[in-house]
Amino acid sequence: MPSPSADRQGATPDGRGSSAFSRRTLITSLVVTAGVGAGGALAVGGGEAPASPARNPAAGSPPAEQFHGTHQSGIATPQQRYAYFAAFDLEVGDPKGKRLSTERIATNFQHLMERWSGAAERLMRGRPAGPLPVNRPGAPADSGVADGLPPSRLTLTFGLGPELFDRIGRQEQRPRHLRELPAFSTDQLQPAWSGGQLFVQICGDDPQSISHAFRALRGRAPGLARLRWSQQGFLGRFGDATPRNLFGHKDGTANPRAGTAAFDDAVWVSGPDEPSWFTGGTYLVFRKIRMDLPKWDTSTALQQDQSIGRRRDTGAPLSGGHEFTPPDFGRAGPDGEPVIPSDSHLALVRDIPMLRRSYNYDYAFQARAEAAGEHDHHGADQPGHSHDDPLHDHAGTGHDTYDTGALFCAYLRDPGDFIRAQRKMAAADRLNAFIQHTGSAIFAIPPAVQPGRHLAAALFPQR
Repeated sequence: MPSPSADRQGATPDGRGSSAFSRRTLITSLVVTAGVGAGGALAVGGGEAPASPARNPAAGSPPAEQFHGTHQSGIATPQQRYAYFAAFDLEVGDPKGKRLSTERIATNFQHLMERWSGAAERLMRGRPAGPLPVNRPGAPADSGVADGLPPSRLTLTFGLGPELFDRIGRQEQRPRHLRELPAFSTDQLQPAWSGGQLFVQICGDDPQSISHAFRALRGRAPGLARLRWSQQGFLGRFGDATPRNLFGHKDGTANPRAGTAAFDDAVWVSGPDEPSWFTGGTYLVFRKIRMDLPKWDTSTALQQDQSIGRRRDTGAPLSGGHEFTPPDFGRAGPDGEPVIPSDSHLALVRDIPMLRRSYNYDYAFQARAEAAGEHDHHGADQPGHSHDDPLHDHAGTGHDTYDTGALFCAYLRDPGDFIRAQRKMAAADRLNAFIQHTGSAIFAIPPAVQPGRHLAAALFPQR
């Protein structure tokens, strides 16, 4: 799919390369009993924990983002500097290993959404998340790591994966385009950071507040869901300018502007072909894109710019002008060839309606045993890779264990547009010589809700 380009990018495993990291990592050793699962949900928007004082926002800090409304925050929200992405799967067995019924799983899902919605609403206001459903006697209600910190534009955004609707017995409520992404010819996907039934995106301008928010959500999941994967991303300070990915190119130039008709048409779901509960929601395509930075850094500036289709310094298309000048794909150079190569990233992803809201990640060198062999056989088969080229020899650059790149996030009304673009790029994109798609997932992002309700309440009108 649109990989890191001049149109917008962004995290690695929670275990930072630990061999203990797996596809279905248990998020905690605590086990919630069935009785707690049935009745321990927190009321959405309920009172704060009396023993935990409110955090005192710093004077002049930005106003808090809103949890309630028409659309979930964290999409049209001006992009924050840091992000934490995580996927969870619902538990299918009780603590004794007995398989749960579909009805029981659906009930647990509702309890989890109630807990997460209530915690998210309070956290985004700069309040403590409230006491955990299960805790040891005398344990503090909150970790305290965010005490004294303002919300820092914290947003928590939630999504539902394709498998979830079967798991909770709500197949008829599945959004029309919510299907697992097809395999693409250039994918090198790893199960350790692909898929998921539930999705959480936590963004903000303070990484400690983000960490605190994730701990609050994770602490409400035992017995109901377990962590599948997590990734963390960042952006440099950019103000109103387009952020840059780790290739040094501006990333997000072609994004529609929030509040415009073009944005609404590209992002928000509406119309009779989707379930009514999903109106005002959107789809998220998530891709972890690993960049071969040693190879990129030893390539010529011309190779880099022609791979993207834009100039690195200004972000202008190679056909001329400034960053926001429409590209002229028909303009030819002195050699008669298009100045924007037809197999450049820009040429292949043009006119795809989507919001790119991605983040960079840099996990540096990963000392996992499987990482050393994992990519050895990939790299030599990539265009431009050669064991005879000392500049691109993996043993010399360390790319085999050097995990950096982009956490690509595309919010869009129709994931089919992404699929069509990704197929074109898999077949011809010059960037394929520098990147690998190693993680992939798709989620339906529900609309926001009114106070007193949780994000999945519309799927259970009887409650």
